[in-house]
Amino acid sequence: MTTTDPLRDLDPFDIFDAEAARLDRFFSSLDNEGWRRPSRCAGWSVRDVLGHLAGEELYNHACLDGDLDGLFAMLEREGVGGGYNGFNEWTVEQRRDRPVADVLAEWRGKNAETRERMRALGRDATLTTGAGPYPVGLQTFHYDSEYATHGDDVGAPVSDEEAGARTLWRVRFGLFVLDEQGSGARAELSDGHVDVRVGDAAARLPYAEFVDATVGRLPAGHPLDPEIVSALRCLA
Repeated sequence: MTTTDPLRDLDPFDIFDAEAARLDRFFSSLDNEGWRRPSRCAGWSVRDVLGHLAGEELYNHACLDGDLDGLFAMLEREGVGGGYNGFNEWTVEQRRDRPVADVLAEWRGKNAETRERMRALGRDATLTTGAGPYPVGLQTFHYDSEYATHGDDVGAPVSDEEAGARTLWRVRFGLFVLDEQGSGARAELSDGHVDVRVGDAAARLPYAEFVDATVGRLPAGHPLDPEIVSALRCLA
């Protein structure tokens, strides 16, 4: 696994703060109907996305504490199977019967600690993750991508002033992860688009569609070649 940081001109910690603040503003604005609205995550309401974000701090803190074994042992005791997807569903189910204000407070506190500790470690430090030792800066970019994706999932507003730069860092990180994972997709920036080739299949995707492809959010029926769709999916 690579330990280089090709995104050196971007600050992953500032991006993490910005995406967390966007979600917090949005969540703070919701009424009961807003919490019940379906999100872009299949089967999850907006409230469920909050439960997921709060629950996954168990993993984030286990990485920071160097205690993934303890987390996995706890999940085994709880009977949580199904790998990553099983963990996600469990974190949501655990919070569905709790007052939403309590879940929001849990997420705020735990995520604030995660962001503070990641920034204190610095981008060049190494963190224990489920995939092995990994640079803190790059792991933070993964959190940035997830928060931006879930922000879009629930409809958290993005201003016109920030939309372009936000999309571009997501494109750049997606390109990095495709290369890091050895994807079969060859992708290059090209004048506001990303040119992609997988075997004999080729496509030119606008930035926003490329981002949606990397995080598995292309709409049903999208005409992109299925082989390219599969090769581009690289982020949670």
